[in-house]
Amino acid sequence: MPPSIASPDFPPFRPRFPWWGGDLQTLANRLRGGVVDLGPHAGERLRLPLADGTGDTLLAMLHRPATPKPDAPLVVLIHGLTGSEDSQYIRSQARLLLDRGHRVLRLNLRGAGPSRPLCGGHYYAGRSQDFRALLALLPDDLRRDGVMAVGYSLGGAMLLKYLGEEGASSPLLAAATVCAPIDLSATCVRMMRPRNAIYHRHLLGEMKREATGAGASLSTGERAAILGSRSIWEYDDVFIAPRHGFAGSEDYYERCKPVRFMPGICVPTLILGAGDDPWIPAALHRNYDWAANRALVPLLPESGGHVGFHGTGHDRPWSDDVVARFFERG
Repeated sequence: MPPSIASPDFPPFRPRFPWWGGDLQTLANRLRGGVVDLGPHAGERLRLPLADGTGDTLLAMLHRPATPKPDAPLVVLIHGLTGSEDSQYIRSQARLLLDRGHRVLRLNLRGAGPSRPLCGGHYYAGRSQDFRALLALLPDDLRRDGVMAVGYSLGGAMLLKYLGEEGASSPLLAAATVCAPIDLSATCVRMMRPRNAIYHRHLLGEMKREATGAGASLSTGERAAILGSRSIWEYDDVFIAPRHGFAGSEDYYERCKPVRFMPGICVPTLILGAGDDPWIPAALHRNYDWAANRALVPLLPESGGHVGFHGTGHDRPWSDDVVARFFERG
């Protein structure tokens, strides 16, 4: 595996019973059930109209900590594919950061979760312009102490693309990604392997439901193409690619894959991944030249699954603590 940080700030990951192996780590968020309570931290709904002529409006939940930490930056949390502000991993990370005194914004990407009825369009891995727009729309009082961001899975891929595009111009103080697919084509191929058939079928079904939900602006042909897709690759080829100006799914994957943009990242960025992630090939991280960009901080334990990291010592994911410590160490 690629380099893994070994320091008092980043304790090693040790999976806890019964979440042995990458698949159980991946499924644990769903199997464990329950909802992470964000009380006593006050929350309010933010509406963020996009000024791109579409009329689309993003929704987010802003939480202010019961005991604020002086000068603590706002942290924006970005969900993954078919996720939302209420994804278990988003709520879990939000709770820890709030407990540590940060304001937290739980973002819904365009057409995701409660933003679906307010958006004719839909997010995809390359839609970094929406995150750029979000930062510009934030009220001054939220940006006063700086902004940091965490992206999960596809949300992490979009965040890495944004960071690379912006380079030294990004207003973010720091960033982190958890299980971001840094090569979209290789990840899609991995997802379509027979061993991932159940994941693939479930995820594709959720993608279709989300893309055709109330509020989506679709032609008759687009709706038929979405519903007729037999794979994620085909969904991207017949819907995402033509909708957003790509020649096909492979053109979309090539032009938007994070590895094209990561050399340009200047903001300190934690890259967290797992060697046994069933969705993302370990070789993508193993073969990346991390030493070429000192802004990138890889933390890549052998286990943890896909956005799992259910370890010993606490009920919350190990990744929550790692991200919080990364942000607090400045």
